[in-house]
Amino acid sequence: MMATLDNPSNAVEWALAEMINQPELLEKAIDELDMVVGRDRMVEESDIPKLNYIKACVREAFCLHPVAPFNIPHVSMKDTMIGSYLIPKGSHVLLSRQGLGRNPKVWKEPNKFKPERYLKNDGRRGCPGVMLGTTMTVMLFARLLHGFHWSAPPNVSSINLAESNDNLLLGKPLVAMAKPRLAIELYQLS
Repeated sequence: MMATLDNPSNAVEWALAEMINQPELLEKAIDELDMVVGRDRMVEESDIPKLNYIKACVREAFCLHPVAPFNIPHVSMKDTMIGSYLIPKGSHVLLSRQGLGRNPKVWKEPNKFKPERYLKNDGRRGCPGVMLGTTMTVMLFARLLHGFHWSAPPNVSSINLAESNDNLLLGKPLVAMAKPRLAIELYQLS
C-alpha cells in the first residue's frame, strides 16, 4: 500500500530535484518529450513506450531513492547459496533497497543520479516493484517536465538533496520554480 501511494510522488520529487541540479539531464528529457510528443498536445499514455529517457529517469529515482529502506519480507522456498552464504529453506529474507541500489562494488558512482544506466542495459538496480508504479509515475513525471520549465528558486544555486533523518524522503520538500512552456489552452480542463 505504501509503495502504491508514496513511491510515485517520491520518485517524481527526487527525479525532479536531481535533474534541476543537473540541467543537462533535464534538457535531455525535455528534448525527448518535444521529439516524441511535440508542443501542441499533452503527453498521453500511448507515448510512454517511446519515452525511453523519461522512463530511465523514473527507474533511477525509484532505485537510488527508494521510499522505504527494505523490501517486503520474503521466505526462501529452498536452501539457496548466494555468493558464499547459505540461505536455508524457510528463512525470512529482508533486502536493503539502498544496499541494492547504492552498492559501490556493483555500481559505478552509485550515489550519482545517472539515468543512462537504464539505456545501456547495465542491468536493474534491484527494484522489483518498478513495473507496478511505472506507468502512473512516468505519466506524472512526463507531464510535469513537458508542461513546465523547471529551475531552482531565485538566489538558490542548487536543490538540497539531503535525505530526512527518519525516512528516505527529501529532507525538506522540493521547492522549485515552474513556468509554463506550452500553449495556454493545453492547461485548461475540458
